[in-house]
Amino acid sequence: MQSFVKAELARTGRRHDAAIVERDVALLRGAGISNLNVDLIAGLPGQTPESWRVSVASAIALGAPHVSVYMLEVDDDSRLGSEILLGGKRYGARDVPSEDRIAEFYEFAVEELAANGILRYEISNFARPGAESAHNLKYWRREPYIGFGSDAHSFDGRKRWQNVETAAEYIAGGSARVEESLPDAGEEKFFVGLRLTEGVAADEADWRRFGPVFDRALAEGVMERAGGRLRLTPRGIMVSNEIFQEFIAT
Repeated sequence: MQSFVKAELARTGRRHDAAIVERDVALLRGAGISNLNVDLIAGLPGQTPESWRVSVASAIALGAPHVSVYMLEVDDDSRLGSEILLGGKRYGARDVPSEDRIAEFYEFAVEELAANGILRYEISNFARPGAESAHNLKYWRREPYIGFGSDAHSFDGRKRWQNVETAAEYIAGGSARVEESLPDAGEEKFFVGLRLTEGVAADEADWRRFGPVFDRALAEGVMERAGGRLRLTPRGIMVSNEIFQEFIAT
């Protein structure tokens, strides 16, 4: 969905609007498909506190059991991201809200969704109890998964690999894998697992390796102990990328 405000969608080149999404959701429900996700982006060009409230309220009113809320990230592979990095004004680049305002949008969504029974279980994902994404939980818990098709990624619990990037190469046959890696399980356990609200259970080996990182994060109030697990605090979530980087550098 990204937004329920037509002007915001138009500025980012989206061709749908709220009415189209509402019609499609009704069509899916009429076919017996009720397990739906609605995604919103905080930080679109021209977005205001008032328009963000409209989008959040509309997502709740739609009644989807799962909602994703992403804070806008500058990506040089996108038209808007490239324009922002170049200091240009096309695609509404100069009207993108500040980082502080985007953070306020996100925190407002967290509160409103929770008040309506849609709880955060991962940094960008919220669900009614029992409606969490089983697919994505495998990523954050480092469970095995297989990706089919071009540019798909897979993980067998130890090794990761990526398929060829284009459909033509994939269809041509032969070896589909173009890149394999053996990730550091200790690092991934935390910079992936800490995305989850449930946090991560740290054992003695983890404390020997990452003790200084844990101690610093706990002292700064960006991490907390809860039920024998370590998890990010609400303040820690807002600086999560910086925290995750510490596990990669250790």
